[in-house]
Amino acid sequence: MNTTRTDILYFAYGSNMSVRRITKRVPSAAVIDTARLHGHRLGFRKVGNDGSAKCDVEHTQQQGHVVIGVLFRLLSSDKKILDRIEGLGQGYEQKHVTVLTNTGNSVKAHTYYATTINDSLSPYHWYKEHVLAGAREHRLPADYIRMIENINAIHDPDPDRHTTELAIYR
Repeated sequence: MNTTRTDILYFAYGSNMSVRRITKRVPSAAVIDTARLHGHRLGFRKVGNDGSAKCDVEHTQQQGHVVIGVLFRLLSSDKKILDRIEGLGQGYEQKHVTVLTNTGNSVKAHTYYATTINDSLSPYHWYKEHVLAGAREHRLPADYIRMIENINAIHDPDPDRHTTELAIYR
């Protein structure tokens, strides 16, 4: 039997930049490179199922706005897992974007953008830590990491969730 592996490219800009987090969720995910999405701005404004803010890429059409993230390759059969985890159709929709990799290649990739937005929400500390873990792991620019560090985060009223979420880094 001849089987052909079919892959998709996925641009992660939030908590899924963390290799530990995404591979726990989607084991076939493999890092290709860091990448930049021009004409977009990173925000923590997607309404999460837990009532806190999650990351979003806001399309601004301004070339000065750039979202830096990680380009992953994953099995196309695992996309349905990622869609479920991301809440496709329940606050996130998908789109294809063109990103510029660290090596200078222009690549078309799949990503998610928020459709349920609330600018007054803040992320939980554990969520922000996932985003920072990925940003640091992939050595994103120091000023970009500082921008994420400066995002106001709040305590999760569920301390067990906080502990469980960050256990992958121990």
